[in-house]
Amino acid sequence: MLQASSRQPSRPAAAAALLAACALTLTACGAPEAGGGTDGAADKVTRITDATGTKVKVPAAPERVVALSEMDLDSALALGVKPIGLTAGRGQHGAPGYLADQAKGIPVVGAVTGPDIEKVVRSRPDVILAGQTTDPQILEQLRRIAPTVVTIDRTKDWKKSLALTGKALGKDNEAKKVLAGYDTKAAALKKDLGARAGTSVSVARYSAKGTAVMQQGVFISDVLKDLGFRRPGVQNKPGQGHSTPLSDENLHEIDGDWLFIGTLSTAGPDAGLLDKLATKPAYRQLKAVHDKHATMIDGSKWTSLGGAEAAVSVLGDIRKAMVK
Repeated sequence: MLQASSRQPSRPAAAAALLAACALTLTACGAPEAGGGTDGAADKVTRITDATGTKVKVPAAPERVVALSEMDLDSALALGVKPIGLTAGRGQHGAPGYLADQAKGIPVVGAVTGPDIEKVVRSRPDVILAGQTTDPQILEQLRRIAPTVVTIDRTKDWKKSLALTGKALGKDNEAKKVLAGYDTKAAALKKDLGARAGTSVSVARYSAKGTAVMQQGVFISDVLKDLGFRRPGVQNKPGQGHSTPLSDENLHEIDGDWLFIGTLSTAGPDAGLLDKLATKPAYRQLKAVHDKHATMIDGSKWTSLGGAEAAVSVLGDIRKAMVK
């Protein structure tokens, strides 16, 4: 008896076939140029340089946008564009929790580990926002599907990414307005914080694997810097990854004048974890906990790639916790 795999093409073979179909159907899948784009009239095409320095031609007003990172999804929604495909957030089956309502109904076409090329092809995008994708083979495949813009550079600066995404989506002015609105809200919050703006703020993520702190070079650290906060211990230094794990024996390292801690999800393996953490003697002994300066937060918003929507929402969380 023949096995199913001998009757059906493998996933890589199927993806290759779909990419070949794209090459034959440019109107549906975009041009196969390395830089993407079409040969339409000049007033219908925008030429931009993405985060890798690659020059890309994109439609001046794209209608079918695929977002391959949490930050891309956040940026697109902040600019009033609802993508037709998204990458599942860290620890999520779909969009990050804080974007779930806005992203309702958007199909998942990939995970944090990378896009599902078959699903991206079938979504028939006219622009792909590729986040921080660096794999040359994946980028080549994506560029054969549609104009592809890498939106996140090594700094992972959400403001730079939003500005670039605005150019890619024909929403340059909207991006400027969003950034100006954030700056206004941040300045108002910093003023209302008064002396607390100079206090020490710690941000940590808790999971079944333990605790991790957010160091410099990530979204939340940039927001806290805008408010003038200091960071305790290792959080003052750049991290090698997105977050730095700590053992329970070193739980004291998440302490600060104020502590914001959360999980990526309130369901699945993360369900009830914060309640368990609150019972640990090492956690109860933290100064921030003793002073009632510890706040449980949405980790999908505070401790992921972030973006404009996350940044404004974080300002609201901080105001609620620290402004009396």
